[in-house]
Amino acid sequence: MTEKNDLGAQPLDDIMTRLGLSNHDLVSASTQQLTHKMVGKGRRGKWLTLKAQQKILTAILAAKPDAKLTLRDFFNY
Repeated sequence: MTEKNDLGAQPLDDIMTRLGLSNHDLVSASTQQLTHKMVGKGRRGKWLTLKAQQKILTAILAAKPDAKLTLRDFFNY
């Protein structure tokens, strides 16, 4: 039985792999309080708050400014 918080692999993982970004790359690019734990949870499909999702999006756009991505591209919940 799957836990409510386990939502399966998220598109975030594939996008980060395609862009060549590691969890550490996002944490380093972030100007907000983004942690390795938040990014890892997001990639594994654990439920994140909207605020944490936005921090990840902001960090990805800081690391790859030419990327045209939105929250809907990263999370399917």
